[in-house]
Amino acid sequence: MDGASRIEATVVCVVILAATAWIVLRSYRVPNPLAPPWAIARGAVQLALIGLILHGVIANTAFVGVALLVMFTVASVTSTRRTGWSQRTYAIVAASMAAGITVALTVIFVTRTVDFSGRYLLALGGIVIGNAMTIATLVGRNLKQLTNDHWDEVEGWLALGATNRQATVDIARSSVHSALIPTTDQTRTTGLVTLPGAFVGAIFGGLSPVEAGRFQIVVLASIMCAGSITAVLAATALAPRGIPRQD
Repeated sequence: MDGASRIEATVVCVVILAATAWIVLRSYRVPNPLAPPWAIARGAVQLALIGLILHGVIANTAFVGVALLVMFTVASVTSTRRTGWSQRTYAIVAASMAAGITVALTVIFVTRTVDFSGRYLLALGGIVIGNAMTIATLVGRNLKQLTNDHWDEVEGWLALGATNRQATVDIARSSVHSALIPTTDQTRTTGLVTLPGAFVGAIFGGLSPVEAGRFQIVVLASIMCAGSITAVLAATALAPRGIPRQD
């Protein structure tokens, strides 16, 4: 199959998959059933554009840094919007994500586990940023929901003289635990349930399965490290405010 045929086949495949998602959600009367197809369409356009841009950017570390900054900005804004937009919340989410991402990438490159180059910085940075965004979103939403569900307990602790932080610390810890479950499960089942994209891509790129596996475990460890730091910092900073239940 030549290049043009592959593109045509890809378009047909993606359209069918997106339409199927929409039909299933609409049949079940799920709110906003067009969200997944729209996300797919948007992702396709963005990937096409980023592919063209990165063709001339990846060889320049400074340009890679700019690309990562754009990724981080979009990720932190997206997570904050899901959590509940405010300047304070954005500052907390962005700072928490930045801390986790910086620590993880610093460890990788300082230990020379992976060569410090534009392509590795972009690949690892993009993966870690994306997962930190997801974890930050889950922490924020879990924190709101759990605080709302257990507001009577929070009020009880406050009545006994506890500070806001003390009254919500158990909720914050539960929020962190729940936010890390998807990432933890993905890491635990790698190779048994799933073959991650970084692993498959490394093999397709010419690495041996052993080297691809080494690269993948570095990716997974960096995600867990960045996610843990992001989750704890975000939960600690957001929890003290508390969200009273709306009766």
